[in-house]
Parts: sequence; C-alpha cells; structure tokens
Amino acid sequence: MAERMLQFVRLSQAQPEKRDIAARRSDFGEIYREFAAEAASAQASRCSQCGVPFCSIHCPLNQNIPDWLKLTAEGRLEEAHEVNSATNTFPEICGRICPQDRLCEGNCVIEKGFESVTIGAVEKYINDTAWENGWVKPPSPRQEKPHSVGIIGAGPAGLATAERLRSRGWQVHVYDRYDRVGGLMIYGIPNFKLEKEVVLRRWKLFEAGGIHFHLNVAVGTDITVDELRAKHDAVFIATGVYKARDIEVPGSDLAGIVPALDYLTASNRDNLGDDVPTFASGALNAHGKRVVVLGGGDTAMDCVRTAIRQGASAVTCLYRRDKANMPGSMREVKNAEEEGVEFTWLAAPDAFAGHGKVEAVRATRMHLGLPDATGRQQVAAIPGSEFNIPCDLAIKALGFDAEDLPAMFNEPALAVTRWGTLKVDHRTMMTALPGVFAGGDIVRGASLVVWAIRDGRDAADQIEAYVTQKASALATAAE
Repeated sequence: MAERMLQFVRLSQAQPEKRDIAARRSDFGEIYREFAAEAASAQASRCSQCGVPFCSIHCPLNQNIPDWLKLTAEGRLEEAHEVNSATNTFPEICGRICPQDRLCEGNCVIEKGFESVTIGAVEKYINDTAWENGWVKPPSPRQEKPHSVGIIGAGPAGLATAERLRSRGWQVHVYDRYDRVGGLMIYGIPNFKLEKEVVLRRWKLFEAGGIHFHLNVAVGTDITVDELRAKHDAVFIATGVYKARDIEVPGSDLAGIVPALDYLTASNRDNLGDDVPTFASGALNAHGKRVVVLGGGDTAMDCVRTAIRQGASAVTCLYRRDKANMPGSMREVKNAEEEGVEFTWLAAPDAFAGHGKVEAVRATRMHLGLPDATGRQQVAAIPGSEFNIPCDLAIKALGFDAEDLPAMFNEPALAVTRWGTLKVDHRTMMTALPGVFAGGDIVRGASLVVWAIRDGRDAADQIEAYVTQKASALATAAE
C-alpha cells in the first residue's frame, strides 16, 4: 500500500506487459496482460495530485482521475471503482480503447522528463477487478417513474443515456437495427483491443436492470419515428455514422476493394461464431493476400492489425502524410509496426490497377507544405514520383460520414447540417422535432467512444429536464 503519492520521482512509467509478438499475431486476444495489484498500485502512486488536474480537464468526461488513482495506490479498489464509474458509464471499455496518449495521459503535468501516469491501464485494472468481485451492479432506481424514453441506437451514446435514465427510474426502450448491443464497439473494434465479452456483459447487466432492448428493428421500416414519439415521452437518436467515405480514382470498381467497416464487421462476426459467407468465401478475409490499407486513423490501424492476424502475406498502410501527422493513436501505430505492418508514408493513391480484380495500388509520393487555415500542413504531389504496390485486397479506411437519416427514417422534418449530421440546439440537444433529441457521432461526426458517452449522459439530463418541465406545465394548465 502506498502511503503517499508523487512517486514519479523514484518510479518509472510502466505499462502492463505485452504478450509475445508471435502469439499476438496468431490470435485475436487482447495484447496487454493484466496489471498485478502491486504494479497497478505503484503506477497509480506516481500521480502528482496536482492542483489543476489537466488529465481531468482533457478527459471528455472530466473524470476525477487523481482521486481514483490515489484510492488505487492506497488499495481501496472498490472505492476507486465507485468514483470512476460515477462519471463514466463504461470505464472498463475506455480503459482499453481510449487514446489516452492524446487525452488524459498526453496532458499529464509530470510527462516531461518523467513520463505520464499510466491512467488507462490503471482504469482497466480497477474495473476488471470490480467485475471479478461483483461490485458492478445493474442500474437500480429507488423508485419507478412513469416517464419513458425511446432510444434509437445501442452504441455507446444510446447506452449511456439508457443507463442514466434507467437509474433514475425511467422506463427505457432501446431500438437497434443490428442483432447485438454495442454498435461499433461490438462490430467495428477488433477483439485484440476490446474483447467482445466486455461489451456483452454490459448488455446482460442492463437487461437485468430493466432496460428493454428491441433488436433487428429498423426505424423507418419496422417502426416509424411518429410511432416512437407516440409511445414515449421523448426519443433520443444515437445511430452513429456508418457511411464510408470513398475515393474516386480509376479502377475503383475492381473486385477486391472493400470498405473498412465491411471488412472489420465480417472479421468480428466470424470471431463471434456467426456464419459469414463473405468471410468464408475469402472476399472479406485477408488470409494469404497482399493487403493495402488506405488511411491513417484508428480504423486503418484496426484493419492492418486484423489482416496480420488473418494470415495476410504482406500488409501495407498507405498514408498521404507523415507519421507525426497521423490522426490515430501513436500506441496503435507502434503496435502495428511491432506486428509486422509496413508503413508507406507521404504517399496517396492515384488509381487501382488490375484485370477484373485489384492487382496493385498506384500511388504518388507527397510532400508537406505550409499550414492551411486549420493549422495543418498541406500536402502536394511530387511530379514523376508514381509507383505501384502489389495488392490482392485493398481496404478503404478513409473515415465515416452520416447516413441520410431523414430519408432512412422517412422523416423529412429532421434537419441536417451541410455535413449530413443531425442539426440540434446545442444547449438542449433537441432536434427540429419537439421531444426528439440526438447526440454522439450522428451530431458531432465520427469521433471517440468517450465523446459518445459524454453526449449520452448529457442527453439524459436534457431529456429529463424537458419531460419534467412539460409534465409540470400540463399539470399547471389542468388546475
């Protein structure tokens, strides 16, 4: 047990041990081993307990990070879990997949010269311990309320809203077009970052707490928005963004060129034991193939590392900027490099070559120029620098845009921005339809799970305020 904090002056930063690279490449298990209790306590004791905790400020959930680090250092893990889960609906998930190097850890004030506290690994340790000891309980309201909410989307934003309102006694119904709860956490993120049981056990817990899930239900087809508005006091839209960004270059219609989400979903469904014809046929399976992934974000890292595990003969990540300008987590890049992924920096695809099926990606070397209005360096092609990368499977990991929800839901009154995301009043999170709220990626664009959780928790507060105020106004009018 640590009797005092500020141990960064004598203890070096340490992450949990990684599994052997050869073992990692051969399966989809999480790559980090569990922290031992003594190691987690020691790493937590490195916290400086600073007066202005930049780790908390730069966490989208503004978690009380120094508090639960101190409790962990003192061996008071159940209390650490209570403090952690008070501000985070899914702390065991955020501990695994948040880009801590860009958020809390990247803003730790002791980082220079000493390296930051391993906040993410300690958070994972706290909450895995909580699950093992039965400290994680279903949402259990003190009293039931007559209010009900219909939530469209069982991803992190929708689930965060569901848990928060259910814990306050609301009758909560979640509608999702897929057959499992979790959204991209279940189908978009590979097991080596987030084992699916971690998500599935939350689903079981929420059902035990009285949250009703209606799966394989497509809003606009199986049920309309008007029907949901009639059934519930409020509706929350948290569908996320699933429309893959494309690249219009010659040869884009060749076979063997696939969107990242299709590829990752097929792999995750196969790992879950589903029958996946496109995986079995090899169309969405990298085994024995030369794979080129286009993009430099976290989705691209998920794709290259999945291809390695599927037994690809070669895996290349093609990105038009340099390593320092990659939008994804540097930890993920490092893990990919360790596992054998080849990175081709400062190169952009010009065309796909092949006869009926992709055989190569034609690319041009790029150079970085002056910053644009956003402060990011512009990229420009180097004349005469074209080259080919042999390829049997090209995966486009170029980001995601919003689907056309007004058309999909057959609800033209839903207003959208010029990016296709839902337009809301950012003070109340309400859409153009009274009583219909929205949050998460469908409002802010493709973002992080932790931001979706933040939006979901905020939306629950706004929904409760709206319904309570409306009920009060009706009661006053009836008097």
